[in-house]
Amino acid sequence: MDERFRKQIDFIIEIDKIKSIFRKSKLFDNSRFENDAEHSWHLAIMAILLSEYSNEPVDLLKVMKMVLIHDIVEIDAGDTIIYSRDNTKTDDKEILAANRIFGLLPEDQKQEMIGIWQEFEEKKSPEAKFAGAIDRLEPIMQNYYTEAYAWKTNNIPAEKILSVNNSKIKNGSDKLWDYAKSLIDECVDKGLIK
Repeated sequence: MDERFRKQIDFIIEIDKIKSIFRKSKLFDNSRFENDAEHSWHLAIMAILLSEYSNEPVDLLKVMKMVLIHDIVEIDAGDTIIYSRDNTKTDDKEILAANRIFGLLPEDQKQEMIGIWQEFEEKKSPEAKFAGAIDRLEPIMQNYYTEAYAWKTNNIPAEKILSVNNSKIKNGSDKLWDYAKSLIDECVDKGLIK
């Protein structure tokens, strides 16, 4: 086995661990917690179906790459709920994780993956803004369909949900933000969140 192929196989084996990283949100049917691999797959499908609602034209393949790799760092850094995140500590852990995990790849693929991951994190390009929008929309939908399970469990008030998600979704898609806000508002109206 040549070295390039061995490194690619080692990376593929390593990222299998993402299937064991469980998120704070439950599946839409409320049966169990979602894992990071399922989340990434769901976002890739959302990107295919909803990219027409991006505020700016996007390269769909790039968006799909972003959503498929954005949480790989959680193999080392773990999942944290966005509403209680200490961004400095999390960012440091995630940078170390990105360097270790993507560092398993051949140099050219390592650089490509780290570049795509950093672009997603920075949320400056149209692709990163849209990928960020769907990354935030999916857990809002999950909370809506699970009677606000994660929000209630973690005592997250509507004000915080709106402030954290507004710019993250609206920067990528006005239409998706309008939809997300309607779901949050309905949860408030039903008395599921304060």
